[in-house]
Amino acid sequence: MGSGDEGEKMPERRRFLLSIVKGLGAATVGGLAWAGFLDGKKVYPAILRPPGAVTEKEFLAKCTKCGLCVEACPFKSLVLAKPGDERPVGTPYFRMRENPCRMCRDIPCTVSCPTGALDPSLVSDKDDHGNAALNINKAKIGLAVIDRENCIAYWGIQCDACYRSCPAIDRAITVEYTRNERTGKHAILAPVVHSDHCTGCGLCERACVTKKASIFVLPRELAMGESSARYVKGWDSADEERMHELPEETETVTPRSEKAPIDYLNKGDF
Repeated sequence: MGSGDEGEKMPERRRFLLSIVKGLGAATVGGLAWAGFLDGKKVYPAILRPPGAVTEKEFLAKCTKCGLCVEACPFKSLVLAKPGDERPVGTPYFRMRENPCRMCRDIPCTVSCPTGALDPSLVSDKDDHGNAALNINKAKIGLAVIDRENCIAYWGIQCDACYRSCPAIDRAITVEYTRNERTGKHAILAPVVHSDHCTGCGLCERACVTKKASIFVLPRELAMGESSARYVKGWDSADEERMHELPEETETVTPRSEKAPIDYLNKGDF
């Protein structure tokens, strides 16, 4: 009897031990998969973070994935990334086409962050007393980019949906009037985005009438180029001050033309 009972118990023990081994294996695989989402190698590059987000590398180091910013958003615009979203799991981001940022003046998502991953100073001005005052217009969530080939306004069809939806209208988005060369009779009222004022809120992307938005928000580092330090904006007094810091003998990379400007005008070459 004793040996029979022992024989019946052995398979149960084996099954128990096997279940433990399988569990450990699953945990290991799950841990590796989780690490894959967090190490940045599998991360979707166009991640749009809440207002006041620090640089992405610093953000991932500081964000504890507590979800307080998501809970604080009154419009439920922020979502937490889950496995399969191709974003670091548990971190907040926007899906602008579905539910953009509403530019809350009190910026509840930012002020609710306990770790500094969202820094209120990045979306603040100084008041008359030198104290920090929140200013949502300083947000740099991203930058709106226009696909001119598919934007119907650039076809000559009158549409100002993105322009009218912009909370910084006539600053972040303006409308330029140009002649329609195709017909020669009509004007094109084309939207133009200005990076100095665009906050990347995404309201224009949601308002776009085309099947796939012809204006969409990208992280600023993806949307913008970067000019060399050797070029100076002659119309920008602050930028022109850099000229005073140059040494007396400065090498010119591109040789200057020896011709007078009037010569180009007479020849028709520009």
